[in-house]
Amino acid sequence: MLQRPLQNLSPDGFFVLIRLALCASPNGHYQSLLINNTSARTILTNREKGTLMGELPAIGNISPEVFRELIFPHLGAKDESIVIGPQHGTNISIAKIAGQAVSFTTSPVFIVPECGWERAAWLALHMLISDSVTCGLLPRYLSLNLNLPAETTEEQLTIIWETIHRECEKLGIALVAERIGRYENCHYPLVGGATAVGIGAPDSYVSPKFIQPGDKIIIAKGPAIATAGILGTMAPIHTEQALGKDIARKASDIFYKTSIITEASVAMSAGVRDDGVSAINNASERGIWGGLYEMAEAADMGVRVDQEKIVIEPGVAEICHLYGIDPYTSISKGALIIACRPHKADEVAHLIQKQGIKASIAGEFTAKEQGMVLIIGGNLRSLMPPVADPFWQAFYRSLKLSKKD
Repeated sequence: MLQRPLQNLSPDGFFVLIRLALCASPNGHYQSLLINNTSARTILTNREKGTLMGELPAIGNISPEVFRELIFPHLGAKDESIVIGPQHGTNISIAKIAGQAVSFTTSPVFIVPECGWERAAWLALHMLISDSVTCGLLPRYLSLNLNLPAETTEEQLTIIWETIHRECEKLGIALVAERIGRYENCHYPLVGGATAVGIGAPDSYVSPKFIQPGDKIIIAKGPAIATAGILGTMAPIHTEQALGKDIARKASDIFYKTSIITEASVAMSAGVRDDGVSAINNASERGIWGGLYEMAEAADMGVRVDQEKIVIEPGVAEICHLYGIDPYTSISKGALIIACRPHKADEVAHLIQKQGIKASIAGEFTAKEQGMVLIIGGNLRSLMPPVADPFWQAFYRSLKLSKKD
């Protein structure tokens, strides 16, 4: 059943094949290996026959290969009003309706009670909205579904909902629909989903499709913002004992930097597309490296980035080291990656810095044939999408530590 000889594999196909070899089943026996230009699929004999293997990470978002093979070909009815449909690495689509650009952003509701109920609700809301603003359209409406654990109390729900209401009111967002319930077998932190809807002029949104070779890459705040903020505040006693009071305080500061609403709005004010910002990404799972790969892949571009030019918040490196995490491959919500036309890059970086937010120009997008390149310690390395995000294992470890605090 081998459909294509190895010498005809594309680079993407070869990379997936290597990943499959590294993720082989314990007995190492496969019935067949099917390979095409963009992905590889393995079908196990005996106990897991017919399942996709090697492409699904043990935990976290699906891989680009699963998206291309399974999700993208099956998107329901076609609709000509959709100008930007689903893409891997982004949860935003845009439709043109009645002469306006309308964005739809779907995200999970992520609530970490160990951070404190009010703080956890603040984080949940700002994670949702931070995803939405990366298209350049500020959200106006929010539909929210909460599938809460059965043990959730009325007092806890009150804190969650009032915090979400308060933050939406500040941001000018109307809560237009809700479905809330308590159920068995639901567990924090992932307890539902939400869809944000933004509306703007048809030429006011940004997208990776507008990126051009030579566009500069501006990164604000730097790697592992959400990782350090969440892990550092979940088990504060452990953080303080291991790293000292100063880092424990910094962890609390980092936590509230997970929102990108301010810097995204400021960046967009300089101009969009040929007049400034061409695309924005909120580095989520798999961190800065994953976010850069997603943008370049969606734009069909290459990329060249110098790690030493990327800003980093105080305390991030120490917290990541404590948990054995590479900060550049771990959840970095709060880190804004901006593609910007060269003539506006300095202005955009300066506007963000004026808000008291660290930002720097760390590289540029290139022609696809130049590849995806990282400069680390002066050495050139290929930028490959991290297979899995190290945050999740550290999160569950921190969860156990929080119960001891």
